Parts: sequence; C-alpha cells; structure tokens
Amino acid sequence: MTLGEKKGSSDPDKHHAILRLRKMDVSQREIQKGVKILQKDGVIAFPTDTVYGLGADAFNPTAVERIYEIKNRPKYRQFPLLIADVKQLTTLAEPIPEIAWFLARRFWPGGLTLVLSKKDSVPAYLASRPTIAVRIPNHPVCQALIKHLGNPLIGTSANISGQPAALTAEEVEHQLGGKIDLIINGGQCPGGKESTIVDITHKPPVILRQGIIPSQEIDKAYKEYLEEAK
Repeated sequence: MTLGEKKGSSDPDKHHAILRLRKMDVSQREIQKGVKILQKDGVIAFPTDTVYGLGADAFNPTAVERIYEIKNRPKYRQFPLLIADVKQLTTLAEPIPEIAWFLARRFWPGGLTLVLSKKDSVPAYLASRPTIAVRIPNHPVCQALIKHLGNPLIGTSANISGQPAALTAEEVEHQLGGKIDLIINGGQCPGGKESTIVDITHKPPVILRQGIIPSQEIDKAYKEYLEEAK
C-alpha cells in the first residue's frame, strides 16, 4: 500500500443556537430542527465519530456554495460526503470495486473515507473531478440527520480552512459561530482526529490522508483482501 472569537454567549437573540445533547442521545425534536434548516439552504455543525462536521444537503447547490464561503475553501478542493448506508453509496459511485466493499465491511461505519469513481449523474458542483469521497459515520446524530434528510450530507470539518479541526461545540462556536445556522452540541467528539482517506481508484490503493485509522490497519486489511482474492 502506498501512503501517500471568542466563546459564544447564550444570548437567545443570536441567529443560530447550540442544542444540548447528552452523549449518544438523539432527540427527534432536535434532529428535526436540524433537518428543517438543512432543507432551507441551511448550514449546520454537528458531532461525528471523528471531529465536528460542517454539513449541508449535498444536493443543494446554494447550501454547498455557502460552505465554501464559510470555510474560505478553494473551489478545486471537493467536499467529502457522509452517507447513512451502502445503498446511498451506489447512487454516488460507479463502478464500486470489490476492494471498496471489503474495506467498507471492515471499517464502516467509522473513520474511513473512500475515494471512488463517481457516477455520471453526480452534479459537477459537487464533484468536478472524476472521483468522489464518501464515508459512513459511526455517530447517532449525523446518522439521524442523513436518514431524516434523505440525502447525503456534506461532511467537511467544522473549521476555517487551514485551522485546527473542532472537537467540541465551543471550538466550532469560536471559529464559525456567526456564520452558520445551528450548532448541535453532542459533547466532545470521541475520535479526536479526522478520518483516514484512501483512494481506491489506484492499484494498490493510496492513503491520501493519515487520520483516525492507522495506516498499519489499512495495510493489514489490504493484504487480507489480496489473500482472499487468490
């Protein structure tokens, strides 16, 4: 394998809100509020199993454009997508090689982002290049958001590009508080690191970013895949 502002106040008049969630507790009311915002060109921050995510409906070009502006992110850097299950993967990527299914079975839901060839139907504003990055997160809040929305979420980290990833809602508030519509506070993210990104359009696959899953685990899984394929 080749490796390649200040803390927000509790002022109720602020245009966004921080929703308090006990760890691993998903309130339908809270999730529905987030989904309604997402359905109206909204951008929200939420906890994941890695770091806090900044999300929008992936099929809403206005909302996706907002995230580029909020993060001050160059347009040539595509956003990864968060999906709820492998059925959604088949609507985004084609072909899906056997190594993708193998790694998905091993590491999903979890901290592995796979880069695959995109389907022709994926809009250009979402993926101008021939590939797309996808992950199934292992966290009830983002899983519930995706399922209730019915579409993949933009799954970029909730920070200004080039700044540290946020592990708490307070850190999101410090960087992005005045720019986004909602922060769902699920406590500190358990992972503490961004996802590991593996490009499986290459043979052998290439680790584009070392993240929460160590490269040794990816290497081991790939060797097991090769053994099984014999």
